[in-house]
Amino acid sequence: MKWDWGAVGDFMPQFWDGLLVTLQALALGSVISFALGLVWALLMRAPTRWVTWPVGAVTEFIRNTPLLVQLFFLFYVLPEWGLTFSALTTGVFAIGLHYSTYTMQVYRAGIEAVPVGQWEAATALNLPVTRTWRVVILPQAIRRVVPALGNYVIAMLKDTPLLMAITVLDMLGQAKLFAQETFQFTEPLTVIGVAFILIAYLASLLVRALERRLVH
Repeated sequence: MKWDWGAVGDFMPQFWDGLLVTLQALALGSVISFALGLVWALLMRAPTRWVTWPVGAVTEFIRNTPLLVQLFFLFYVLPEWGLTFSALTTGVFAIGLHYSTYTMQVYRAGIEAVPVGQWEAATALNLPVTRTWRVVILPQAIRRVVPALGNYVIAMLKDTPLLMAITVLDMLGQAKLFAQETFQFTEPLTVIGVAFILIAYLASLLVRALERRLVH
C-alpha cells in the first residue's frame, strides 16, 4: 500500500470544513451539557419528590439509552411533531442533552464535597438562598469538578463522529465523502485520526492549566 500525499492535499479543503463543524458541535454541546447539567443537579436538591423524582427518571432514561438512538429520535421523530431543526442543531442539542446527565453527577459530587461549615456560615450571616449558592457554594463546587468536566469534553469530542449518522459532515463525514468519491480511504481517515488525537491532547492541556489556576 502506497501513501499518496496528493490525496492528502486534495482532502485538506474538506478536512478544514469538517474540522470547523466538529469544533462547533464540541463547543456548543459542551456549553449545553455544562449549563443543563447544573440545572439538573440543582433540581435534584429540591425539597420535594414531585421535582426530584421526575428529574431523576428523565436523566436516568437519557443516560441509559445510546446517544445514537437519541440522535435518530430527535432528527427523524421530532419533525413528525412539527419540530424541525437543521442536522447540526439537532446533533449539538443531542450531545449536550446526553452529556448533561453525566455532568449533573459531577456537579452533585462537587456540591456535596463543600464543607458543611460553609453552609452553616452562610446561614449564620443570614445570606439569601440565591446568594449562598452564587457566592459561597457554586464557586467552591465548580473548582473541584473542573478536571471531571474536562474529561467529558474529551468524551464529547470522540462522540462527534456519530453526527454523521444524521447527515452532519464533520471530519469523519467529510473523510467518508472524499473516500467515496476517490476510493482512497487510508489518507483521509489517517488525517482525521491524527486530528482527533491532537485536539484531545490540546484539550487535556487546557483543562490541566485551568485546574491549576482554579485550585491554586
